[in-house]
Amino acid sequence: MLRRQIATKDFSMLTFALVLVAVMALLHVYILVLEMFLWTTKRGRKAFGTTAEFAEASKVLAANQGLYNGFLAAGLVWALVTNDGWESYKIAMFFLGCILVAGIYGGATANRRILFIQALPALVTMLVLSTAVLGHVGIAGAAASH
Repeated sequence: MLRRQIATKDFSMLTFALVLVAVMALLHVYILVLEMFLWTTKRGRKAFGTTAEFAEASKVLAANQGLYNGFLAAGLVWALVTNDGWESYKIAMFFLGCILVAGIYGGATANRRILFIQALPALVTMLVLSTAVLGHVGIAGAAASH
């Protein structure tokens, strides 16, 4: 895990970054549940601003979207449990980058709120994680170590 390879003085920043990664994973599990299992319920329709008719007609597509959000969550969990700090960082950054791109695209094409629900939190998490990891070892040191 990342925290094993960061000095104690940087532990609080790294801990905060890892908590943010975990929150992003949990967010995407929640989105998976909303899209795969609650899409046609009152809660699901309220979350996405859909009518009962639209929700019923689009539930298969929503379930597919939910599955993709589950893959994003799984990738972030993978990053959290990987024992190699640099590999863990790269995995987290890849999946956070996917969330950022999906959030920007969704915000531009579907609903502007997606920018604030997915894209902005992903970007903040990427910045905090990069500051915690690369600030400790330096960019050249991180790249040279693996």
